[in-house]
Amino acid sequence: MRMFLLVLGLFTSSAFAAEPVKVFAAGSLTGVMNAVIKLYEEKTGEQVQAEYGPAGLMRERIEKGEHADVFASANMAHPQTLADKGLATPPVVMARNRLCAKALPGYGLTTQNVLQRLLDPKVGLGTSTPKADPGGDYAWELFARAEKVHPGAQKMLEHKAQQLVGGKIGEKDAMAQAFEQHKIDISLGYCSSRQTTPDPKYTSVELPPEIAVHADYGLSVLTHGEAGLRFALFVMSPEAQHVIGTYGFTPVAERYASP
Repeated sequence: MRMFLLVLGLFTSSAFAAEPVKVFAAGSLTGVMNAVIKLYEEKTGEQVQAEYGPAGLMRERIEKGEHADVFASANMAHPQTLADKGLATPPVVMARNRLCAKALPGYGLTTQNVLQRLLDPKVGLGTSTPKADPGGDYAWELFARAEKVHPGAQKMLEHKAQQLVGGKIGEKDAMAQAFEQHKIDISLGYCSSRQTTPDPKYTSVELPPEIAVHADYGLSVLTHGEAGLRFALFVMSPEAQHVIGTYGFTPVAERYASP
């Protein structure tokens, strides 16, 4: 840790790049990454420009030649794919997350009844889009786990899941609209929030151990210059990791994450 901080100090004291550091990040990182960027800019004077979206689609854009200095994905697979092609450094885990189920407050959703509710044919289910968005992949992983508890559950859940967000075509507020229009009763998504406090419009519950799904978020540097590396090192610093924890993520070095 001491050596890490010395390296970070050397980088932050060097001449900054004229162009802002360009970050491609998963949409679920929007709130926390903006907070980390603000802190970094205040401490260093260096500008950072972030763009958010489904991590799978972000990876495709990088593969097609779009410029980014840093890639923060909601899984390890997408940045590892770029690393395998020589387009990025091997990813490190920058934070951890988990899948939760969400419903309107009056629905009475709990950790104890969530699987039963999901298996009810009358219950509408919203998810992200697999392959394009890791959130969808994690939902499909949940379905596979449910199969071990209730044979036949996987096929039923995959069939009923409405892939409302995270794809190439889709509205930003599609999940909220689906709730309002009573097209879905439950959505599956990350337990973290885009704010430091959960949205009071919904009840979010943890999944029971038998179907719980956890997510490792991967961070890679895409360029050979110092700018991207400086920012990536800051994301892994105790100060930034503490910010990450306030948004509902699990910091990768929890004992260093408290002020």
